[in-house]
Amino acid sequence: METGQRVLVVDDETSIRRYLRAALTAQGLTVYEAADGQEALNAVLAHRPDLIILDLGLPDIDGIEVTRRLREWSQTPIIILSVREAEQDKIAALDAGADDYLTKPFGTGELMARMRVVMRRQINSANEPIFTTGGLTLDFSHRLVTVNEKEIQLTPTEYDILRLLVTHAGKVLTHRQLLRQIWGEGYDDMHILRVNISNLRGKLEPDPARPTYIHTEAGVGYRLKVL
Repeated sequence: METGQRVLVVDDETSIRRYLRAALTAQGLTVYEAADGQEALNAVLAHRPDLIILDLGLPDIDGIEVTRRLREWSQTPIIILSVREAEQDKIAALDAGADDYLTKPFGTGELMARMRVVMRRQINSANEPIFTTGGLTLDFSHRLVTVNEKEIQLTPTEYDILRLLVTHAGKVLTHRQLLRQIWGEGYDDMHILRVNISNLRGKLEPDPARPTYIHTEAGVGYRLKVL
């Protein structure tokens, strides 16, 4: 991450905020703090952070609701940092608009890596029409997909899924998000999603059984890994 980038840390535990402030400022980042949901919403307006680290168990407004409210007017990346490990909490947070989810206790190295991925995954297809990770390249302008410089033929649905994963590279997309974006609101046929993901892996992955690019987040969804 670039020196001087602004990070808002939202957590009701003073010790967590103090720890993150020390760790992030050591990386050259500017850190703001909020102890509850309303303070967080106000801080986003006041400081316009480049990234938000958000706890779910806040004393006034639940972190998922904070995420939902922020997504009504802000696309600032949000990483959830929470003790909640249940799948339904992760799914709810991601569906509300969070970009990633990390459970406590956490390692500073992993948090920094997640932050870097979230910050660089912002793709402007007008200015950056070509996405590359490892040997995989997607040319948005020409709808061209290559792996190790070999062109890969995808069906329209496979291409749409890959494009969505690439547009949110490094972020977990839930099953519901993928189904809604590709097939429309109210569509809930998980089987067709799994079939298309399997077919995509068969065409893109060196070893589909151990994917390099399209990773499964068990019970939650899929993530395109940034290499």
